[in-house]
Amino acid sequence: MATIKHLTEEEEHRFRFHPATETTGPKHNRVREVISYTATNLTGLVPDGRHRSLMLTALQEAMMWANAGIACDTEDSAAVSA
Repeated sequence: MATIKHLTEEEEHRFRFHPATETTGPKHNRVREVISYTATNLTGLVPDGRHRSLMLTALQEAMMWANAGIACDTEDSAAVSA
């Protein structure tokens, strides 16, 4: 049987809700703008098919990780979610 191990405070922080703040909101918006611009430009170059689909999935993943980093690792987000 597996032993239950408790998460560290930093690990628990990853699973908390991190609402947008005056600092993080504009950063989230900028990430979406940059990824959308990139996706729009690349789809004009890459023909329909599996590789284009994978490219768009990778861009969605990049956006998700960028926004997670902003939400979790910006100093004012730690104060809000604590």
